[in-house]
Amino acid sequence: MKLVFSLFLFASFLPLRAEELKTVEDFRAAADKANAVLTIPEWPQTPQAVEAGVKTAIDTANAALDHIGAQDPGKVTFKSTVVALDDLAYQANLAANRTVIIKEANTSKPMREAAETAVKTFQDWAVGVDYREDVYRAIKAFEKTKPKLTGEDKKLLQETLRDYRRAGLDLPKDKREEVERLRKELAKAGTDFSTNIAETQSPVIFSKADLEGVPQNFLDAPGIKTGDDAYTVMANVTFHYNMVMDNAVREETRKRLYLVHDNLARDKNLPVLNQMLSLRNQIALGLGYKSWDDFQIEVKMAKNGATATKFINDLVAGIQPKFDAEVSEMRKLKIADTKDPNAKINHWDGRYYTDQVKKQKYTVDAEQLRVFFPFQKTLEGMFSIYQNIFGLKFDKIAAPYKWIDDLQLYVVSDAATGEPLGLFYLDMFPREGKFNHFAEFEIVGGKLLPDGKYQRPTVTLLCNFPPPTPDKPSLLSHSEVETLFHEFGHVLHTIVTRAKYARFAGTNVPGDFVEAPSQMLQNWVWDKTVLDTFAADYRDPAKKIPAELIAKLKEAKLATVGTYYRRQFAFASIDLALHASHPKGEPYDAVKISNPIFNRVYLPTPDDTAMVAYFGHLNGYDGGYYGYAWADAIAADMATVFEKGKEGYLDKQVGLRLRHDIYEPGNSLDVSISIEKFLGRPRSIQPYLKTLGITENKKKTPPAGPTLENK
Repeated sequence: MKLVFSLFLFASFLPLRAEELKTVEDFRAAADKANAVLTIPEWPQTPQAVEAGVKTAIDTANAALDHIGAQDPGKVTFKSTVVALDDLAYQANLAANRTVIIKEANTSKPMREAAETAVKTFQDWAVGVDYREDVYRAIKAFEKTKPKLTGEDKKLLQETLRDYRRAGLDLPKDKREEVERLRKELAKAGTDFSTNIAETQSPVIFSKADLEGVPQNFLDAPGIKTGDDAYTVMANVTFHYNMVMDNAVREETRKRLYLVHDNLARDKNLPVLNQMLSLRNQIALGLGYKSWDDFQIEVKMAKNGATATKFINDLVAGIQPKFDAEVSEMRKLKIADTKDPNAKINHWDGRYYTDQVKKQKYTVDAEQLRVFFPFQKTLEGMFSIYQNIFGLKFDKIAAPYKWIDDLQLYVVSDAATGEPLGLFYLDMFPREGKFNHFAEFEIVGGKLLPDGKYQRPTVTLLCNFPPPTPDKPSLLSHSEVETLFHEFGHVLHTIVTRAKYARFAGTNVPGDFVEAPSQMLQNWVWDKTVLDTFAADYRDPAKKIPAELIAKLKEAKLATVGTYYRRQFAFASIDLALHASHPKGEPYDAVKISNPIFNRVYLPTPDDTAMVAYFGHLNGYDGGYYGYAWADAIAADMATVFEKGKEGYLDKQVGLRLRHDIYEPGNSLDVSISIEKFLGRPRSIQPYLKTLGITENKKKTPPAGPTLENK
């Protein structure tokens, strides 16, 4: 998952002792030679400093806005208007991005609370920027000169004007002010929604018997055993939840944990979510759109809600036979377990019986695979692979400030030239109050600075992998290794950027494409040649994953892919339905809309659950969750280029092409053009359909998203 906070709306790595680590200063000379700037952020240390930093950034940006707006309309230039706006937005976002990291990762609650307040202040101001009529007049005055711009410059002007139209600047004053007010309310509600999710703590206490089937190493993990026969599972901690739902033999245990999990943040967030949906609908209608879906998707590859909805509906229908067959297979196992011929597969059975199918039919035990993926060795192995195929070099350096003791900081350089390209932090294990999923956050974005130097990016990964225990290292599941390879793809996408302007740099691409480059990299962990470069039993490094086990893994994946993707399609369908056309003024009931869709598209869901209250994607990916499937289709297509390369997924020539054709331009070039340049041909959906196990039988399989074919 890629999270970006934007002003606009829209060799091996051996652990080194601290005194042996290089510092960023060791890379300054190389950066100067490349006309590049490396930046380690200055982190505020007190709640007061957090809020003051955002206030200063806003004051500075306001002065720059005043300067743009005060220009003589007859003397405006591209640099004094559109570029100046990109410059000031970029500078303001530097403070905002730091504040978001503090909100999501700082160990001090007062610091997180101050950051939340500051984020709301910034969001409120950022909305107001779009309504500076003096700035808009200056930019319109420049447009009237009919400038002969090309390439990225032309795109910047066009999209800046598009943002103003989408903000309502062409509306009558009263309607424009109403949209502005609604957007400010929405920004505050969205922050509340995310904060409520992050702060939710839901311990569920089980006995040892309740947790039959759950691996002992999990039960022995710090904080799990909390009494003589009491084991505390945190429903809000992803790896806790997944571990129990995948392995607990007792249905009552799975059901109990599921009911807690799918009601997380319910009391606080359902009113907030219904308010957010109402505000979004009012904004969309006020701007002349039929729905929030249409508004959000206008700037993406799909262009409108109808196209996105058809794409998902076609996939739901296309995978129906496979999904039915998989559920039938799971039901046979449950009947055998329960001796009940009428047994049904319920929502809380999905993960467990998917795992049982893999174990019983394909002899794949996901938990037994963990021994091959100790966290540090897996991380170093991934580093080695990505350095090799992308022509990069990673150096661990000393972090002048750490918000946690085990925070790591690295410099990324071009392996051939030594040019420093950026920095990344790693914050990889869960703790109270921390962002509770897996995502890359931009701190400093890439941009050509006014002095002609290029600001190289700085980012962080915030993840929640299983922490080490006193007698074992952190051991990752194969799925978690996929997640690691995926999320680090976002890091690289951001860091190697060459885009001139901030709004086009790195991962600032259409929302239904942003996941594609990272999703493609998940293929790496299914390849024997790739896995052999790092995956080994931590107790005996000479033991690699057997080829037959990887083959079984692939078979098991294909055998359960229908269930996996129908769940993903359910999320996409819910998101699109929540943001579809809705009568103005009619209240929302998010649960009433969402639960029937889960019942229809995935598995039976009890009426008294409210998963949408904890569906964090509804703030940030709203009207956009379909983009995971859309991007998956593009990712599957792009992966074929590696598959045809001489060295497969380790092909350096293809890796460099991916870096240069996809990662470096970001959105400075239309991504459709970038994709086809990398592919060397028009896009095709067939590789994606193959991954879903959908045959090309036209009579049985509806077309899945015709817009993915280049007409």
